[in-house]
Amino acid sequence: MTLMNPPATSATAPPAPPAPQRAGIGERKDYHALNAQLNLFAADGSIQFDKDREAAAAYLAQHVGPSTKRFGSVWSRLDWLVANNYYEESFLRAYPPAFVDRLHTSATAAGHQFQTFLGAFKFFTSYALKTFDGAEYLENFEERVVATALFLGQGDEALAAQLVDEMLSGRFQPATPTFLNAGKAQRGELVSCFLLRFEDNLESIGRGVNSALQLSKRGGGVALLLTNLRETGAPIKHIENQASGVVPVMKILEDSFSYANQLGARQGAGAAYLHAHHPDIMRFLDTKRENADEKIRIKTLSLGVVIPDVTFELAKNNEDMHLFSPYDVLREYGTPLSDLSVSDHYDDLVAHPGIRKTTVSAREFFKTLAELQFESGYPYILFEDTVNRANPLEGWVNMSNLCSEILQVNTPSEYDAAIGYATVGHDISCNLGSLNIAQAMASPDFGQTVEAAVRALTSVSDKTEVDAVPSVAAGNAASHAIGLGQMNLHGYLASERIHYGSEEGIDFTDAYFRVVAYHAIRASNRLAVERGKTFDGFDRSAYADGSYFERYVAQEWQPETQRVRDIFSAAGISLPSVDEWRELQRAVREHGIYNAYLQAIPPTGSISYVNNSTASIHPIAAKVEIRKEGKLGRVYYPAPHMTDDNLEYFQDAYEIGPEKIIDTYAAATQHVDQGLSLTLFFKDTATTRDINRAQIYAWRKGIKTLYYIRLRQPALEGTEIEGCVSCAL
Repeated sequence: MTLMNPPATSATAPPAPPAPQRAGIGERKDYHALNAQLNLFAADGSIQFDKDREAAAAYLAQHVGPSTKRFGSVWSRLDWLVANNYYEESFLRAYPPAFVDRLHTSATAAGHQFQTFLGAFKFFTSYALKTFDGAEYLENFEERVVATALFLGQGDEALAAQLVDEMLSGRFQPATPTFLNAGKAQRGELVSCFLLRFEDNLESIGRGVNSALQLSKRGGGVALLLTNLRETGAPIKHIENQASGVVPVMKILEDSFSYANQLGARQGAGAAYLHAHHPDIMRFLDTKRENADEKIRIKTLSLGVVIPDVTFELAKNNEDMHLFSPYDVLREYGTPLSDLSVSDHYDDLVAHPGIRKTTVSAREFFKTLAELQFESGYPYILFEDTVNRANPLEGWVNMSNLCSEILQVNTPSEYDAAIGYATVGHDISCNLGSLNIAQAMASPDFGQTVEAAVRALTSVSDKTEVDAVPSVAAGNAASHAIGLGQMNLHGYLASERIHYGSEEGIDFTDAYFRVVAYHAIRASNRLAVERGKTFDGFDRSAYADGSYFERYVAQEWQPETQRVRDIFSAAGISLPSVDEWRELQRAVREHGIYNAYLQAIPPTGSISYVNNSTASIHPIAAKVEIRKEGKLGRVYYPAPHMTDDNLEYFQDAYEIGPEKIIDTYAAATQHVDQGLSLTLFFKDTATTRDINRAQIYAWRKGIKTLYYIRLRQPALEGTEIEGCVSCAL
């Protein structure tokens, strides 16, 4: 069965079918009932994938088609959208009208298909432009793609056309804020998330809270660095026992995010990061305990902990860990605690008489971490020294974002009494989009696909001007940082009959990310040449002195397994030779690169469903995923690329276990300049000891960050349903 989008609204589209009779309740549920049959085995014991495809077709025919506003031609539609304040006009007028018309026509002719019901439902529920009253759709998938491509192309016809091809083929998918907002007159920012640092004064805290509100209303998740705030009981103006510590600030932030959201389209979301050696660390963690007092309990704000190598060494030796007053550290060292390597300075900090310190058992600290992760999945973990050893830029990385994949250097701002900027520092924004590994491997030109993605994300950076938060605007203008992500690793491996976490699976991951790194750096180098400009601080980076390339120019490299070598050969994708790496090294040293950061692997949520991809590079959580989608209720989603013949390759993440997931991420990590959003999955028999072991294993394998911890929920006795796919697989 061929699943098409609802008829396009341009003059070149086929005529619209006659509108059906007004759908009654039973008719409205036809597609829902068909989708539900995906979770019931057929009489012959097979999975009813065809029922899900029928559900998608029924949804488009019964709901989307009759609810779509019709126009006579491409430009009658576009002119109406501009005149009625749905589209911005400038991005359309950057191109000749005939080109815009042809691009819409070719996009319609491409015959995009939604592969699943949930993919279609997610797109029209979450991304497609609707009338202000929500009664009619004003875009189908192709039209959203064209609008996004034109917007990011910035008048470059070749780039816009290529982006349409990359998106319609599924090779490249912009992140939710970009795909949702590009070209719309009523929109939030194109940016996925933001990172802000607080300094130890009320001016910084006040400005930071206001900045978080401003960013949250624009649709981005916001992470806040609290490490520099003085601890509970620290002096204020030399008067002892005055400071309230970090928890009251966390409460303010939590309330702020619940208040400010993007017109209800995306809820406000925030994360607070604190260093493990901050004196308030145990209070910080206690806010997530299930039995915490309501006065301190943090329900919706995410928590992240920054852990240096020395903390693991102290735990290994069963020693106490010293916690250092950030107020004293700044006063004695002239450097904020967040910008100091605690591992390098630990003994000196312990011995320093001018720095107040307390102690807790290092093993007790890790035990508490595991207990909380067991209960709630929090906190995220950033392995501080691992991150900074790999950081190619000058400066110290001291926090991450809401999904733990953004790892960039920040610098502090200074404020006057009126909370105006005396010095504008550099805070961080995340410009994200992901390649679909399966489709990218089938690209007619893999390097061109990577370069198109880099240029698209650079355009997001170019078009991001968050004037309400000058430190974010300054950071973006200086760094042009992007985060090219990946998704569908498990789906692709399974389609090639390779088990996730196997020797061949890890070998492929290493090779794939190695090739992506080469083409991403080459694309950024070309941008630097074209624009005659590099990112701020390039001359002090590991790119400028060539050291970043040492791992690639030392010796020739080929995948260890013949199977992986054959896969790349069959795909026509050459693995860069030492000579090619050396030439790239030379070009970068001579001309630089435009983007301070290039790769970051996000968790990918809604865009994975729309793109028919397994999420990010972690394994599937279930062969048939069950989701609750608002009033519709339960919706079923089959793992992409899964068939009745390859089920054995779709072992779920809980069965695969944390070690193989960590091994896979470790293979990718060495080629990614930022981080990778890594969720660990445990069976319902896991203990806090198992979580501790996984943390230590991840640290030893060179993992930079850990995102959520997920425990499989035990099945309730008597709840099994006969013939239920999700129960049996």
